[in-house]
Amino acid sequence: MLKRKKWLLYGADRVLPLVRRVPFVVQRLALQQALNRCLAEPLRDGEFDLLRGRWLCLRIPDLGLCWYLSRSRDGLQIAERAEADVTISGNWREFLLLASRQEDPDTLFFRRRLVIEGDTELGLTLKNLIDSLDPDVLPAWLWRNLERAGKGLAAG
Repeated sequence: MLKRKKWLLYGADRVLPLVRRVPFVVQRLALQQALNRCLAEPLRDGEFDLLRGRWLCLRIPDLGLCWYLSRSRDGLQIAERAEADVTISGNWREFLLLASRQEDPDTLFFRRRLVIEGDTELGLTLKNLIDSLDPDVLPAWLWRNLERAGKGLAAG
């Protein structure tokens, strides 16, 4: 089983950087639809309203990816470029550990594996918001796979 996990991580390291070759319009469409569907309840409850008129830059340097997110009346919107109020950056493995709850967010930030730049108050509020989201807001199949991938990564 350990060999399989290592093989999957090796494959992910090779395949994920190819996402940067996908035209941005396709990335935006896929991400906006996925985020707005998966986060429909927190969006409806106003939990992401702190991003109205503000931009969060998510940067994943090892993949060469960068997206700007803001809250519009239709949900989260993604742009290729914007004036970021806050930037959260880190390698894909750190974001996977965060999303799958395999590592404490404070540890990831304290050890500078994830970095907040710009409006740190907004960044910390977003970090706490993401950490407080109930995994039940995600489709069960997505949470299961995120958790499985995160556990595989955490196991080394």
